[in-house]
Amino acid sequence: MKKSKRLFLLIVSVITSLLIAGCSSSSSSGEAEGKKMNLKMSITVGNTSTWYEAAEKFAEEVKAETDGRITISLFPNEQLSGGDSGKGVELLVKGTTDFSYHSTIIYSILNERLGVVSAPFLFKDLNEVDKKMNGEAGEEIKHVLREIGVEPLGFGQNGFRQLTNSKTEVKAPEDLQGLKVRIPGIKMYTDLWKQFGADPTTMTFSEVFTSLQQGTIDGQENPIDVINSSKLNEVQDHITMWNYSYDPLILGMNKKKFDSLSEEDQAVIKKAAENANAYQIELAREKEEEQIAELKEAGMQFYYPTEEELAKFKQVSQPIYEQYKDVWGADLLDAFQN
Repeated sequence: MKKSKRLFLLIVSVITSLLIAGCSSSSSSGEAEGKKMNLKMSITVGNTSTWYEAAEKFAEEVKAETDGRITISLFPNEQLSGGDSGKGVELLVKGTTDFSYHSTIIYSILNERLGVVSAPFLFKDLNEVDKKMNGEAGEEIKHVLREIGVEPLGFGQNGFRQLTNSKTEVKAPEDLQGLKVRIPGIKMYTDLWKQFGADPTTMTFSEVFTSLQQGTIDGQENPIDVINSSKLNEVQDHITMWNYSYDPLILGMNKKKFDSLSEEDQAVIKKAAENANAYQIELAREKEEEQIAELKEAGMQFYYPTEEELAKFKQVSQPIYEQYKDVWGADLLDAFQN
């Protein structure tokens, strides 16, 4: 009798424990789905940029749509990577940071296929940029990003890269012969500028103004926003508006972090990112017109090459496509060219 009673009590105890565990598990799961999160976002440039303004909009919308449950702290000027944008994308991939705005140029350090977007004279104008980045070609870029551990939340705009220099008005490839030009630190740009006949050099952008001022280099290339905000008109006389290379931004999120979120939270983040990117692009395009006017007023001499002149630059740069076709991948290149 006593044995039966002990057995009965044991069974009751086990059932009670299982019920408690089940309730506890259900409660923990609910808390996990609705837990508070403070995420980190790195931005390459400063807090006066369109990048930062869009990041603020992104963070505000996510906070509002989750009733303050998900907050995003913003870190401009690569604060989290010690000023090193290459390290910045590595931190995103590792999950040390959760979001970032980085250029595809920087991403191409991790996967050279992403350098295809920077190929010379790939896009004629912004209409073509929009068509390709919002179409099959853009989807292919997103696929590559997911392969390296980044969930792409859409594209922003750094813009077309233009050439400035203090020596001469550049109208033809011959004008580039021997010109000392600072370029981004990726091999494709080095090969391209050597193909142009220039003397390319790489250096951190923080050194560019002083190097131009001292005559260590003759020129540099960057989108209008960078040229204007860095006051390069003070040390450069000429600017060639040739749209030779386009520079998109990627609003990226660490993929493991994204995949760990509920479908509801993923939807909130994707919608907020879509709105932020559209806002950034609109701001960037409006601002560029104002900045060009400011640079002209400051005395910079603008030159807009004719179609015939651009054709000569394109012809000289064509060997780069043969050299990098296998690096970028023929299918990916075709998606942008066709």
